[in-house]
Amino acid sequence: MAFLRSMMTPKTTAIAAATIPAAFTFLSSSPSSLQIPGFLPKTLNFGSISLSSKDNLRPYRFGVVHSFAASKMQAPSSNQNGAVLPELLTEYMVDMSCEGCVKAVKSKLQTVDGVKNVEVDLSNQVVRVLGTSPVKTMTEALEQTGRKARLIGQGSPDDFLVSAAVAEFKGPVVFGVVRFAQVNMELARIEANFSGVSPGKHGWSINEFGDLTRGAASTGKVYNPANSNDKEPLGDLGTLEVDEKGDAYFSGAKQNLRVVDLVGRSLVVYETENKSDPGLAAAVIARSAGVGENYKKLCTCDGTTIWEATNSDFVTSKV
Repeated sequence: MAFLRSMMTPKTTAIAAATIPAAFTFLSSSPSSLQIPGFLPKTLNFGSISLSSKDNLRPYRFGVVHSFAASKMQAPSSNQNGAVLPELLTEYMVDMSCEGCVKAVKSKLQTVDGVKNVEVDLSNQVVRVLGTSPVKTMTEALEQTGRKARLIGQGSPDDFLVSAAVAEFKGPVVFGVVRFAQVNMELARIEANFSGVSPGKHGWSINEFGDLTRGAASTGKVYNPANSNDKEPLGDLGTLEVDEKGDAYFSGAKQNLRVVDLVGRSLVVYETENKSDPGLAAAVIARSAGVGENYKKLCTCDGTTIWEATNSDFVTSKV
């Protein structure tokens, strides 16, 4: 399948983010091929969207930006895990067929705390949500309308070259998805869901390399760019609190983190809080779809539509 294969649970709404390349995951003993960290492009546009021909903008993306022009990014107002979330534009593909569907979806999302604006494009079956609400909360709200939904893009209405990335943990023990989305030049939003982790506190970090030949052991040190002035490495994400069921959820923001610099590196979860201990599981960070980049409904590899995907096409995890 060309859709990103992740799922909340066998009974919950599946999420598609179309990662490029696929994010392969392994436990520390699992083999894989070498992945090289992404390089910086010659030019990055962190300002307002440009209309020059070299920007290669799609008409619908330009429409998205202007549709939310009156709803400029404001100071963060949502709080999760003690961290304040900044505003972000999130796109879902939702199985809608009539104006009644549109009304039901909009009405439900508008009751979600942190949602600022909702736009529905019935012809493309796309729902765009601007606000501070976490993906998990919005996905659950869409699920409650009884309609199929897939997360297809996330980022800022500004035209970042790489605005989103994802790391997928596909077992066989640890499952989960970690998403990164660029909010502005100095800030990135991070959302993570894990299952299958032992209860208690676990360190987690972005590491230098995406080399999983020896699992987490071959991912290098915690990522820290040469120009960083922080006391702790920039890639240090602190501690995950895992409940008695083995589940963990994190939603927050990190200063000075640029998504374009993370592609090709790895996300590591450790056995304890100590990041010098052996890594429990690791996943490569891959680029995922930003705003207006993933309106595909048909997988060209096998002809399956996004709505025909079954539970076996997705990673079973609480995301």
